[in-house]
Amino acid sequence: MQKQSRITIMLGIAVLVSLIISACGSSGTGSNGTTGASCPSVSGLTGAGSTFDNPLFSQMFAPAAYPMTKCGTNVNYQSVGSGAGINQLIAHTVDFGATDSPMTDAQLAQSTAGKIIHVPVTLGAVAMSYNLSGVSGHLNLTPDIIVGMYLGTITSWDDAAIKTANPGVTLPHETITVVHRSDGSGTTSIFTHYLSAVSTTWSSKVGAGTTVNWPVGVGGKGSAGVAAAVKSTAGAIGYVELAYVLSNNLPYAAVQNANMKFVLPSLDGAKADAANVTNIPPDLRFFIVNAPGDTSYPISGFSWVIVYQHQSNASKGEALANMLWWMTHEGQQYSTQLNYVPLPSTIVTQDESQIKSMTCGTNNAACYTGVVS
Repeated sequence: MQKQSRITIMLGIAVLVSLIISACGSSGTGSNGTTGASCPSVSGLTGAGSTFDNPLFSQMFAPAAYPMTKCGTNVNYQSVGSGAGINQLIAHTVDFGATDSPMTDAQLAQSTAGKIIHVPVTLGAVAMSYNLSGVSGHLNLTPDIIVGMYLGTITSWDDAAIKTANPGVTLPHETITVVHRSDGSGTTSIFTHYLSAVSTTWSSKVGAGTTVNWPVGVGGKGSAGVAAAVKSTAGAIGYVELAYVLSNNLPYAAVQNANMKFVLPSLDGAKADAANVTNIPPDLRFFIVNAPGDTSYPISGFSWVIVYQHQSNASKGEALANMLWWMTHEGQQYSTQLNYVPLPSTIVTQDESQIKSMTCGTNNAACYTGVVS
């Protein structure tokens, strides 16, 4: 009788252990919404592009962040500029690119592996930063002043137009050195699209893009390079993503917007600029510069991760889709503290459609197999 009891107890323990092992082996539902399937088997993902995004991506992809989530993986991101990121994606040397300027039709036509899709992952402001001794507070800059500086028609800080915009401020007779990006840059694309939007002269003479033929100025590589050049050059002015300006303790200007209000670059200003743009196309390639609204900061823009819609390597495609889902959902928690704007809910919904359109492997199965939580 005792022997039979011992057998019964041992069988019960065996069943319990089996259930525990089964439960541990199940993938369950993770932070990125994956459910009902095991995590993709990949050693890591590689990406390259936007320096605008780098402070945010450095936090998102830190060892204690995305790699620690359910189905998370290590992500090696190289901050080399939007133009280089686009080129590396086209050349298949990275798994994803990042750009602050949507790809052009000509760039998309270079793809040898089918359609490339755009997934907005963040939103921020591009600040006009300057190095001007003896001037405290924030200077006011109008569109005409900024265009004049970058065309080379306004060359001194005590120019009459700058004095008029800054009554009561004593401006030095100091030469203006404009600083621009020397590499292909999405931040440049945001800035030059702004200049083209506010000036027909700029639009016809220079135009907009990740690279342009600058009439005047000196170049700096990456946002960090422009910030460093402004900081080390007396009389300099440059356009830099807000996070770099704040981290380098650089002065920055209030810019006159479409409603003739002077607005400082900020999370709220970029958010207001985005909120006043309604004609967003289905492929999510768009700019938001100089949108109307009293509180809109006019030099603002989204940034995108770009990937191939069809992924021949199913495991890598699943890992990419999971990463994008996390970045556009839970990953947004890192935005505000780093001076980026969390994605608007309308953009998140459109992002979900883009991610769900990704297909994997020879059977064109959906790369993202999770559920919307």
